[in-house]
Amino acid sequence: MKRELEEESVRKWQRNWTQTTKGSITKEYFPNVEERLKMDINLTQNLTAIVTGHGKTRAYLHHFKIIEEPTCPCGTAEQTMDHLIFECEAITKERERLKMTALQNGN
Repeated sequence: MKRELEEESVRKWQRNWTQTTKGSITKEYFPNVEERLKMDINLTQNLTAIVTGHGKTRAYLHHFKIIEEPTCPCGTAEQTMDHLIFECEAITKERERLKMTALQNGN
């Protein structure tokens, strides 16, 4: 009975998650509620900032008119979390070092 209630709760959560217009950045990282619940994630302030899009990037600060330009100091695009994680030329060495560390640790 308990398992059935939990399964129904996750199905309902998934329906709500799929239908809501909020959390679009978080949905990109975690589109499936059940799969996310199976993950063992150490929630930190930095991870929360990344998956919610609320980090102190230039694009975020520009959105709230705190700074005038959203452009990353590398000059190639707006400084968003995705840009920093996947594209920013200014932190290529750090990104590669992080990838190598993750591979060595089996992640």
